Amino acid sequence: MKQRCAVLDDFQGAAMSSADWSVLADDVEVITFAEHFGSEDALVAALADYEIVVTLRERVPFPAELFARLPRLRLLIASGMRNSAIDFAAAKAHGVTVCGTASSPTPPVELTWALLLGLARGIVAESEVLRDGGPWQNTVGADLAGQRLGLLGLGKIGGRVAQIGLAFGMEVVAWSQNLTRERAREVGVRHAGTRDELLRSSDFVSVHLALGARTLGLVGAAELALLKPTAYLVNTSRAAIVDQAALLAALHAGTIAGAAVDVFDVEPLPAAHPMRSAPRLLATPHLGYVTRDNYRTYYGQAVENIQAYLAGTPVRCLGPA
Repeated sequence: MKQRCAVLDDFQGAAMSSADWSVLADDVEVITFAEHFGSEDALVAALADYEIVVTLRERVPFPAELFARLPRLRLLIASGMRNSAIDFAAAKAHGVTVCGTASSPTPPVELTWALLLGLARGIVAESEVLRDGGPWQNTVGADLAGQRLGLLGLGKIGGRVAQIGLAFGMEVVAWSQNLTRERAREVGVRHAGTRDELLRSSDFVSVHLALGARTLGLVGAAELALLKPTAYLVNTSRAAIVDQAALLAALHAGTIAGAAVDVFDVEPLPAAHPMRSAPRLLATPHLGYVTRDNYRTYYGQAVENIQAYLAGTPVRCLGPA
């Protein structure tokens, strides 16, 4: 009897065309879900008959309660090799193997710069006015060359963002709790000294930190108040690193020039969410990882993970960070 595999959050209908799922046809029935299940009850109702689940990134939490309510689940595959939304101890206790996939840092780096440039030059606003037949030229763009780019985080993604900033002729500074001056010199940027110094002195601030106890709410109302009124904030990392209510307040008050975000406190974003109508905000629906090559990797390795699991030799197994 075939096992059943559910592929969650296939919003673009791209999962099946991104990999060769036919190699599983004799053993596994694969079903994709384009709609997001917004509650645990809805998720349980949809997945009750599935032994295998493929989920994207950390969008769908898998706490102990959910594992307990899905007794047939045996294999959970998440894109990426790190996931804070899965209770690994509960997975083990319920006999569920958890596997991951590779994930390229390049797409989020590129999206970060798309958002930063979009902010600096008013790309979306100018395009919309142009297409609507409105006035010719409405904004005065911000320069990049000679301006200071402040990076909160200088890891794999932040380091690449820094290199592009340098190529634009920007002065790049960085800070995180763990950042050393040696790492900053290695990338070719200056250590900001403190978080507040970085926020106070930067023309553009971009967030590239992992979410954890030390980074939750790292940028709140007091920190946003340090930014110049001409400064821009970009967050393609995790929404909870920047206090969402404080950011909305700053955007409405005009105490910063603008912000660009790709991540939200609730995803998908509800239709009436205040982020959808906030002024001075350029927002995208968590597209940081969404590229053809990354999807080929995610779903191609998901197929490999299923094959290996069925053969009794699971690969890319995940556990607590």
